Amino acid sequence: MKILLAIDGSEYSEGAAKFLTRLNLSPDDEIAVLHVISEVPFKDDRESYYAKLKQIKQEIAPRILDSAINTLKGIDAKISTALLDGYPDKAIIDAALDSDTDLIVMGSRGLKGIKSFLIGSITRSVAINSPKSVLVIKPPQWKTAGALKILYATDGSTYAAETGRLLTSMPFPEDTEITIVNVIGSAHIDIPERYWMEVNEKIKEEVAKTREIEFGASDKIIEDAREMLRDRFSDIKVSIKFGDPSLEILNEAERLNADIVAVGSSGMRGVKGMLGSVARSILGHSEYSVLIGK
Repeated sequence: MKILLAIDGSEYSEGAAKFLTRLNLSPDDEIAVLHVISEVPFKDDRESYYAKLKQIKQEIAPRILDSAINTLKGIDAKISTALLDGYPDKAIIDAALDSDTDLIVMGSRGLKGIKSFLIGSITRSVAINSPKSVLVIKPPQWKTAGALKILYATDGSTYAAETGRLLTSMPFPEDTEITIVNVIGSAHIDIPERYWMEVNEKIKEEVAKTREIEFGASDKIIEDAREMLRDRFSDIKVSIKFGDPSLEILNEAERLNADIVAVGSSGMRGVKGMLGSVARSILGHSEYSVLIGK
């Protein structure tokens, strides 16, 4: 597997590097450690100031790369470094495309509540616009020990299937635990319970029939996902939930104390590159690391 580890010298990118040491990497795997010196446009009389600032960044950059390399010391993968100038999000995506990277790995704050939106503009931009899969590592997973726990959310779509295939190709340790979750939505979930007494019996019967069909479809989605993962993971659990997908996935991740929440996304560029509502919500609100398969 070819991994692009994008770092900025912060504790969050150091944490992402630490997480990679938990993987079962081999000499066939590659990690390219990339640091981008941010492009700063010169403005009027401040040109001299910005020029000096860029020079300082260039002097610090090798130390940032060395720190990440030191963290990765001891793993079996081939490690290389790259230093680029430019706008970080664009440079990271372009580098991933040029090298045909399988996975971009980045660090993130991962704060709860309203502060969870402070995922970082660069990380968010890469996750949204990159056509390559992205793994965003959040603080709780920096020092976690024991078997890795993955929550794989699937809705049976092509994008979810691609995420499943990505999981089978990643160098996770043999004792990694994976739980497949499918959330059944509801066309009547927005009807308050106190009004259900007014729903006539015929409608209730139709809802019951629909629910039976939905559970059957959910079982099929789960079984297809299990079949895909069976040869790669020995410890596979399943979970079917009912309700709002984003909320139920986040709740299940908390219940499992998952290391990674894996979700699919179209990953197209431009306006179409905007993550689907579920993937966007998971990325912004999950306190656990998030894998977005493209």
